[in-house]
Amino acid sequence: MLDLLRSVPQQPAGQVRYLGVDDFALRRGDSYATILVDLEARRAIDVLPGRDAEPLAVWLRQHPEVEVICRDRAGAYAEGARNGAPQALQVADAWHLWRNIAEALEKTVGSHHGCIREAFAESLATAEKTAETAVTPKLPEAVDVPFVPPDGTLDLLGRPRRLVARTAERYAAVQKWLAEGKSLGAIRRTLRLGHSTVRRFARAGSLDEFLVKATGRLSVLDEHKAYLHAHWLDGRHDIPQLHRELRERGFTGSVQCVRRYFRSFKPPRQPGRKQQRVSRPPSRPAPKPRRVVRWILTLPAAELKEIRAVCPHLDAAARHVHDFAEMLHHLRGDHLPDWMDRVLADDLPALHSLVNGLRRDFDGVTAGLSPPWSSGQVEGHVTRVKLLKRMGYGRANLDLLLQRVLLAP
Repeated sequence: MLDLLRSVPQQPAGQVRYLGVDDFALRRGDSYATILVDLEARRAIDVLPGRDAEPLAVWLRQHPEVEVICRDRAGAYAEGARNGAPQALQVADAWHLWRNIAEALEKTVGSHHGCIREAFAESLATAEKTAETAVTPKLPEAVDVPFVPPDGTLDLLGRPRRLVARTAERYAAVQKWLAEGKSLGAIRRTLRLGHSTVRRFARAGSLDEFLVKATGRLSVLDEHKAYLHAHWLDGRHDIPQLHRELRERGFTGSVQCVRRYFRSFKPPRQPGRKQQRVSRPPSRPAPKPRRVVRWILTLPAAELKEIRAVCPHLDAAARHVHDFAEMLHHLRGDHLPDWMDRVLADDLPALHSLVNGLRRDFDGVTAGLSPPWSSGQVEGHVTRVKLLKRMGYGRANLDLLLQRVLLAP
């Protein structure tokens, strides 16, 4: 049956004016292939081995009628399209452009998250000072051991996480040797790290840029922590009961999630063991970086107002992201040069790096912000290819997979 399927003649591609190009994994992290889609006929027309520039260039030389090539931001596809079809207009996909903006914004928020924490800590201190002046019943004396909420830097046993400790050591070493005048190559050989890794440590403004992903992850417990701390402070240490109450409030996590959070702060069971103090958490904890990124990307004015007021860098970043969204929505690629100049005028290194990448692909990015063509239907074909690949249960080599992709409805 497989031989019969392989022997079925392929339908010729015909005249292709608008071409979509994207890659998919044959085996994730190991081998990849490239799918070509006729955007007018809305069908896949070929599958190329690998995701390099030369196979695409060879295919394009056989189809000089191609006028538009929609692709992602991969440099290999840009080079292949440039070498194989210099007459074609390259269009960088709008979704990938927005993703690049989100990645640069996440780096910016991570590098300036410290000022957000300080601002929220100051507002909390002001609120506590105001509360002390009010007439409130005095709480019982707390035990001396302070309570420190988990911040992502420690593991479940209270020890420094290996990733956090290793990142901090490497950052300190790179910064120290840079201050002593050593080159990036010498540091790379000493630490046995990749050149790009050492360069990222050298260019970073602070350690927070590397730890923000490890320590600023969102948790399903975030919106329920104030409720948990209030009940724990009142002496209610029954984890299953707390979990049942959280489920009534809409919590979707397991009881083990609550156990892990309070593992280091359980009441003493041995006589004479000192109990840790559990203080009430801030009524307005500092938002985590990914939440701030989502706020900027979706522009909820109420949440962003205070953050933009305390950090001028994030205010400028939010303004630039909003301007880019306007260009993307209204397809105004002619505004791109002015937007890049405004970004470079502010102290935003992550966005500067993004602008440099956009300049290297300026024509494709401008075209991606102008015409209606995009890689949307190409992504749909990639999803279909993944289904066909799984239906093959690992038996489909590229030639058989090609037949399934071209012949399956």
